[in-house]
Amino acid sequence: MTIKAGNIVSHSGAQEWGAGKVTEVTMAMATIQFSDGKSRKIAASHYGVLLPADAASYTPPPANIPVAKARPAARKAKPKK
Repeated sequence: MTIKAGNIVSHSGAQEWGAGKVTEVTMAMATIQFSDGKSRKIAASHYGVLLPADAASYTPPPANIPVAKARPAARKAKPKK
């Protein structure tokens, strides 16, 4: 299988990742955004584990997920003596 940017693939050893979209390909590796929301880099020597997948099986992750910032707890006032 030829790996190109834009291809929809699945990893035969990790079906729980879901389908993935190839976002970048270099001589050494491919970067793939999987349906589980994680982007993974697969070495060129492991392209054999990637299988073509149906385009409808790929669910892109949400575009912008707001991240709630943790606020420090309020400090207690020291009792007056």
